Amino acid sequence: MTLFEHPFFPVGSAETPADDTAQMIQMMTGYWVTQMVRTAAELRIADHLHDGAATAAEVAEAESLDPDATFRFLRACASLGLAAPADGGRFKSTSLLATLRTGTPDSLRDLALWGGAESHWLPWGRLADAVRTGSTRAGDALGAPFFDWLSTQPKEATVFTNSMTAMTRNLAHQLADVIDIKDAEVAVDVGGAAGNLVQTLMQRHPGLNGRVLDLPHVGAEAEASAERLGIADRFRFVGGDFFEKVPSGDLHLLKFVLHDWDDASCVRILRNCRESLNPGGRVLVMELIVDEVGAPGLAPLMDMNMLALLTGKERSLDQFKAVFEEAGLRLERVTPSASLVPVLEAVPV
Repeated sequence: MTLFEHPFFPVGSAETPADDTAQMIQMMTGYWVTQMVRTAAELRIADHLHDGAATAAEVAEAESLDPDATFRFLRACASLGLAAPADGGRFKSTSLLATLRTGTPDSLRDLALWGGAESHWLPWGRLADAVRTGSTRAGDALGAPFFDWLSTQPKEATVFTNSMTAMTRNLAHQLADVIDIKDAEVAVDVGGAAGNLVQTLMQRHPGLNGRVLDLPHVGAEAEASAERLGIADRFRFVGGDFFEKVPSGDLHLLKFVLHDWDDASCVRILRNCRESLNPGGRVLVMELIVDEVGAPGLAPLMDMNMLALLTGKERSLDQFKAVFEEAGLRLERVTPSASLVPVLEAVPV
């Protein structure tokens, strides 16, 4: 049963079957669910219900909320499987809600906060304009291009950085399973934020030294993470701009970097990587690959996310080959991982 299989909604006609009507209504109201999840994450509902059932009044008191609105919200959460009713008018957690708990290794809370954040939410409201013009309208929605706006909004920037860290945390081990470091001594995580990917590789390969190149404001988090993992002696954060210069290394790792940028910008980033590679070095790109038209998958929708927010796009394998070639690189192999993200390995021509 779908969310909207209820007599209140139309049952369809010969031209529009009932299941299509229900599915379309669910699509049209999907943003309601996005904001329900974001609000549950922001109000730490998973934390409040983790140790046992609680009343709406108890949750409201803990978070300084309106008690009646809190009850209505928890009731709506229960309709989505984000909570469940318990004895005495209380609510208890569910396995689905537990994915939003703070402090757990696989927590999705930071991603949920980002999914409904202003910097993500408002540009999507201009998607039709982006399709009309062929370029992002994030500047119209936010008052400045996406990354420029983030640089002036510390709170939103933290939400964004934490969400990228969470995404990598849930992905890094699956990618590390298929990354062959061979005899590499230095791996550089280009645009790697807190360095989850390279630090995961460093944990698995005690002889590997890691570097992260990113904007200076994420340096403290990257260094603190390396300290917690006991690899600080082999790790270094480099504050800088990958459009200007990339630190030298045997492996350059670019995970979810190129899809942020147009082709010319990608070529510039990749050329900088190629120029700073040590002899025998490789560039490893980790991105979604756009498949044939009509094939189900995340990539076409993520492509719309790029259109809404940034100047980049998701690419087909042929498009990646063209960008590599322009940058003086040759795609040698594509290695699938257990995730939706493969590893594209390129070497200097």
